[in-house]
Amino acid sequence: MPLRIGYVREHFSSPLLQFAEADGGKTFTLVECPSGTGQLIGRLEKDEIDVAIALTDPLISGIAKGSTAYKLVGSYVTTPLNWAVITGKNAPYNSIADLKGTTIGISRYGSGSQTMAYVMALQQGWPTNELQFKVNNDIRGLIDSVNDGSTSAFMWEWFTTKPFVDAGECRFIGSVPTPWPSWLIAAHPTRAPAAELKPFLDTLSTYVRAFDAPEKRAADDVAFIKEKFGYPEEDITAWLKTVGYPQTCAEIPRQVILDTLDVLHKAGFVQRPEGGFDVGVFVNTDIASLV
Repeated sequence: MPLRIGYVREHFSSPLLQFAEADGGKTFTLVECPSGTGQLIGRLEKDEIDVAIALTDPLISGIAKGSTAYKLVGSYVTTPLNWAVITGKNAPYNSIADLKGTTIGISRYGSGSQTMAYVMALQQGWPTNELQFKVNNDIRGLIDSVNDGSTSAFMWEWFTTKPFVDAGECRFIGSVPTPWPSWLIAAHPTRAPAAELKPFLDTLSTYVRAFDAPEKRAADDVAFIKEKFGYPEEDITAWLKTVGYPQTCAEIPRQVILDTLDVLHKAGFVQRPEGGFDVGVFVNTDIASLV
């Protein structure tokens, strides 16, 4: 039975899409999760996917809060993700500081759009226990919400949101890059056995390394993203300058987990247990190496 790989269909997924085209469904199938990491985690819990390529902070915070539906099994993107802060086209907000005390739109509870709102509040010096949220499921719902005034703003990846800003549907008022590498890989502890998952990660690594090569970045990557996602060439080139991928997907830096937990604890999103966090709880070391 092929592995069911949950993913978000964004430009970050390009190496995965190239791998999937070559595999043709023999060893895995892709399950699109447009609402993002909150939806990916939910589908892992409901036995709808076996593996998720998802954002670092919600994956780590989910395990910190007691989820046993998955463990971390690999790394996917080694650079931060630039979260745009977006408001309505006619909304009265013009900077992040204007959002204090307002209701922030999120895709789901436990999603990156929520964890990063905590990070934004921490950076702004706002009391994180007073944050107010409204769930709007996906980017369409989030944009509608900032325009009808039921939320003040939401956070989403910059280049994914830029076409909507360029079309005049909403406005950027700031950005908050993640203080950690942005994408990890998680898998259900029994539905994704090592005999299937290790070859998947090994082959994904070859596609990631190829996509990351300077000669591919100069031409082939741009053409692929332009064809698949329709982004303007200058946006693709600008994004490629900011993104980095691992040499080996089946490795997870121990410090990434510790640093992410430290920020999320300071932001009030997770509670540090007595004696601190045990990194071993977060990772399936039968699959991935802690480095």
